[in-house]
Amino acid sequence: MCGIFGCALRSGLAAPKVLSGLRRLEYRGYDSCGEATVHNGQLFIKKGVGEIDKVHMELCLDDLPGSIGIGHTRWATHGAPTKENAHPHADCRNQIAVVHNGIIENFLELRRELEERGHVFRSNTDTEVIPHLIEEFMSKGLSLLEATMMAVRRLRGSFALVIAHVGFDGLICVKKESPLVIGVGGDGMYVASDIPAILPYTRRIIQLEDGDLAVVRPDGYEIYDFKSGRPVRRR
Repeated sequence: MCGIFGCALRSGLAAPKVLSGLRRLEYRGYDSCGEATVHNGQLFIKKGVGEIDKVHMELCLDDLPGSIGIGHTRWATHGAPTKENAHPHADCRNQIAVVHNGIIENFLELRRELEERGHVFRSNTDTEVIPHLIEEFMSKGLSLLEATMMAVRRLRGSFALVIAHVGFDGLICVKKESPLVIGVGGDGMYVASDIPAILPYTRRIIQLEDGDLAVVRPDGYEIYDFKSGRPVRRR
């Protein structure tokens, strides 16, 4: 079990809100944590081993720039609790960052396939196949949304994902068998593993359902069925 938090704000820094959200989710995992933000076409990542406050004291997570951010607090499943295995995980070009709660059952098969195509992995986690898989589909000319849909169709197992990209002004969220909710705030959009992490910012909550893929931007959201690609509506 792991905790995920993200936000796409109209203005201001995302990192302090991500840190605050992770603290409310620390009951879901505390052996490592990390954050990633997007700013001026670059991806910034800080992560470390230990409880959130320990990592924050060492790295000052609040210093990450940008109004779009994701974070993760981990309970290790695949791979020991090390800095390399801590989330977020990135692709080869450091343009895509992913946080994940769940288990990818076919990750070894996907990893071998991606390594044969030249991808270089830095961790022992199942999660790391996801940014590389998205990168692979984007290299074929697909958009981030199209590539993410193609990637998650290849995954077997359970997953709640939040994905950031240096060229995208928001986040992509995907749910299958692991909890994920969206919060509609006055200053932007929020996403988390559990409702209490979002309540300081909004009480307008959307419960994502299995098979949902949400495109979340500072001023709104769209939800699709990732198998069919068709739009869906949620209360």
